[in-house]
Amino acid sequence: MGDQLRAYTKDDVTPVLSGKTIAVIGYGSQGRSHARNLRDSGMDVIIGARRGGASETKAEEDGFRVLTPAAAAEEASYIALTAPDMAHKEIYENDVKPNLKAGDTLMFAHGFSVLYGQVEPPKDVDVILVAPKGPGDLVRREFEKGRGVPCLFAIHQDASGEARDRALHYADGVGGTAAAVFETSFKHETETDLFGEQAVLCGGATELVVMGFETLVEAGYAPELAYYECLHELKLIVDLLHEGGLAKMHEFISETAIYGDLKSGPRVVDENSREKMRAVLKDIQTGAFARDWITENQAGKPAYRQMLAADLEHPIEETGRKLRSQMTWLNAEPGSNSANQE
Repeated sequence: MGDQLRAYTKDDVTPVLSGKTIAVIGYGSQGRSHARNLRDSGMDVIIGARRGGASETKAEEDGFRVLTPAAAAEEASYIALTAPDMAHKEIYENDVKPNLKAGDTLMFAHGFSVLYGQVEPPKDVDVILVAPKGPGDLVRREFEKGRGVPCLFAIHQDASGEARDRALHYADGVGGTAAAVFETSFKHETETDLFGEQAVLCGGATELVVMGFETLVEAGYAPELAYYECLHELKLIVDLLHEGGLAKMHEFISETAIYGDLKSGPRVVDENSREKMRAVLKDIQTGAFARDWITENQAGKPAYRQMLAADLEHPIEETGRKLRSQMTWLNAEPGSNSANQE
């Protein structure tokens, strides 16, 4: 079992970024929430965005001063790169690197591009990571309520001697210290994040759902029943797990469901599944996954597009669209459930 992480709170924050200009480059879900929270925390924030793009328009509508990424990097002493991972190399080489000054801070919301060599910063700047553990809209909503989403931070390079203080002040600015802020490393943040997405949260969960749906339909059950039992009701269980772990789930489901869980769960997700998970983790740890994904992007993402199309054309999607159209509550708050963290 790994060592437990230390929890940092507001008492650990030194306001080292006061009076400094922070450039947020990448105004998607995370970038927008970071920028607005930082501004409301009293920090000086500018936005770096391509001219004529949707991000520039949205940032201007939100009341920010918007510059090109290069101009923003030149003006700021703290550069938060919140654009998608695969855009980091181009943005860094073309816009950020030529404008970095000794003593600047280069921050990432995910460690992929640094860990896998897509971005190689000079030795005279701080290189840190601050990653809220939630989608951008949740980070913003919780901040507005006076609460916060827990954050991870990491120090890849401490040129100034105050990289940790800079990371903590930024994490505090986005609301992290209202919950808790934990220190990790670029390596551990990136590898656990990729593993969670692939083996459990996205890859594992969706494959389990689809395979359960297929199993029931192949056995002659109506696709509507299969959808309700294998996909729709998953949210009920995930919410219980999210709120109170295994204990709360067991408290709020029937004894029949608990017995079926304990008896049959290990038959479906067994030691063979664990070995497959270990193989996924090994690909991440060795960089094999990263190399494959980088190469796929360089080729224009043909395999990615083909696999995604097959996923979206699955019969569970047609069934889901029909059934969800009858669930009026799903449209009550457009976008409120988005998990896009870019």
